[in-house]
Amino acid sequence: MTQEERDEIKVRIETSIHTLKEQIAILEEKVKPIAPDCSLGRLTRLEAMGEQHVNNKIMDESKLRLTRLTNALLRIDKPMFGICIECEEPIQIERMRIRPESV
Repeated sequence: MTQEERDEIKVRIETSIHTLKEQIAILEEKVKPIAPDCSLGRLTRLEAMGEQHVNNKIMDESKLRLTRLTNALLRIDKPMFGICIECEEPIQIERMRIRPESV
């Protein structure tokens, strides 16, 4: 992997981290508990609880990806970055552009 490719991936990682932090902040507002005395109808309350569950799942996945991207950012200047940890072959640059947290 060339230094230019590493720099490009580093920018992508930093951009993704920024975006994920914003997304997580928005989701944290959406997953706040729904008060039992909330003046929603029964069906509307169930829908809100279902939406809350979906948002919790999205937030968990976003936090996990944020952790992986942060770790990738710490590893990007190391010689083993972009090398598969199982087969020790280089990971295709196209994959690293899409999923820079790939190990």
